[in-house]
Amino acid sequence: MSQIDNLPPLREVIATHGLRAKKELGQNFLLDLNLTARIARVGGSLEGVRVIEVGPGPGGLTRALLAEGAREVIAIERDARALPALAEVAEAYPGRLTVIGGDAMDMDYRLLADGPTRIVANLPYNIGTQLLTGWLTMEPWPPFFESLTLMFQREVAERIVAKPGEDAYGRLGVLAGWRADARIAFNVGRQAFVPPPNVTSAVVHIVPKPVEEGLPVKLVEQVTKAAFGQRRKMVRQSLKSLGVPVEGLLAAAGLKGDERAEDLPIEAFLAMARALPGLR
Repeated sequence: MSQIDNLPPLREVIATHGLRAKKELGQNFLLDLNLTARIARVGGSLEGVRVIEVGPGPGGLTRALLAEGAREVIAIERDARALPALAEVAEAYPGRLTVIGGDAMDMDYRLLADGPTRIVANLPYNIGTQLLTGWLTMEPWPPFFESLTLMFQREVAERIVAKPGEDAYGRLGVLAGWRADARIAFNVGRQAFVPPPNVTSAVVHIVPKPVEEGLPVKLVEQVTKAAFGQRRKMVRQSLKSLGVPVEGLLAAAGLKGDERAEDLPIEAFLAMARALPGLR
């Protein structure tokens, strides 16, 4: 038996159901139920919380979320091979696990929320950044979820939490820093996965925070895309791709123009985004 419930160990589950990880699905399975329990606890108590999980695979994190007291888990799994294993988890936790067979990229996650809702997932590496960007750009804001606890490649995790002046600081760091408080909870070594990926991973915890009303996300994204599109150049040059008088943008943000995007505080990007419509 496993450490957290009466279900078989995950290696046995994988062997029984023939769940060889598929590279094309970005799959890397976590088999250590102590580790999955640690991930489940990152955001605090799960009592009374509905958890949305993306890519449960054989159900290791799913089991941890349920064992840690989640009111209900909604698991989205594209790989039909994993559905019988997840059905066994559902049977062990009656009425608390709903499995949706489908593509995580096609979901309207707002429709899955019910009361206190969090998203906790060992995300498939090939869609992780795209899913996170979608969640961070939702309107209205703050969104339907209380928090995100997500596994990424360590390099992506560093981009999410990066601050101005750091090498990893870029568009993702501006977006996350503007709309949320993000931290790396802990690293996860290659050998924790089957098959082992080529890189170290990290669990990131993200909590939405209030932002000013009336500043569309698309304006901020347009400014950061231009500024970081030529990140080594001075912003006076890189911002020209926006097609507006650059001096107006610089004045709005209190910039001289010889700065580089990687050194600008988040507020500078927001100030330029506010000014952008009036310069067109």
